[in-house]
Amino acid sequence: MRRFAGFLFAVAILCGSFHQPAQAQDKSLTVFAAASMKNALDEADAAYTAKSKVKISVSYAASSALAKQIEQGAPADVFISADTAWMDYSIKNKSINEATRVDLLGNAIVLIAPKDSKIENVSIGPGFDLAKLAGDGRITTGDVKAVPVGKYAKAALEKLGSWQAAEPKFAMAENVRAALALVARGEAALGIVYSTDAKVEPGVKIVGTFPADSHPPIIYPVAATANAKADAADYLAFLKSAQAKAIFEKYGFSYLIKPTS
Repeated sequence: MRRFAGFLFAVAILCGSFHQPAQAQDKSLTVFAAASMKNALDEADAAYTAKSKVKISVSYAASSALAKQIEQGAPADVFISADTAWMDYSIKNKSINEATRVDLLGNAIVLIAPKDSKIENVSIGPGFDLAKLAGDGRITTGDVKAVPVGKYAKAALEKLGSWQAAEPKFAMAENVRAALALVARGEAALGIVYSTDAKVEPGVKIVGTFPADSHPPIIYPVAATANAKADAADYLAFLKSAQAKAIFEKYGFSYLIKPTS
């Protein structure tokens, strides 16, 4: 009996020795990030993985959809929102670790048209007639009721006195990248997206930039979720580093903090 027990113990030790290296290699984090982050964050994540050996899996969507998924228990470690409202929402429902929150990035919203459009440089200011500019075409942006880019767009158009006439022409998209694609394919004559999105899509051109004072400041807060893995702290530290700053600025984001490393 003692020999059998000793045999089982030896097997357990042996099995454990096989599993430990696999576990060590299996470090990963899941990030929920605003759709507009994709190109820049993909590059930042590749740099982080090369440095830390921690694999980053990202789910990109509208901040509104991501916040609600996290609230419902989706297994995310980090949330990057395209506005402060959805981060505030997540903190209020206690799905975010508030102490880890940092307002990391800034952006701008622009008016875009298909690359071959005859619409050229447009001066966007009070009295701007977006409806007339679109003619018989459609205008697109993210859903103005929930998606951050749409909320920024509506706020700007309301302040400029352009919303009421233009509203019937709007085709709402589920997120900013979906709106970008509609314009790139020529299915919408005009779109309102972030400047960073327009810069990575060769099928569109920027025809105007909305004044910064026509809408609330565009801020991207980042935080760990309430149930985040321990490695999330190191990932957040990387996002606040000079290396990450250089990547985000390359894609047109403004960096709102002083790098910590």
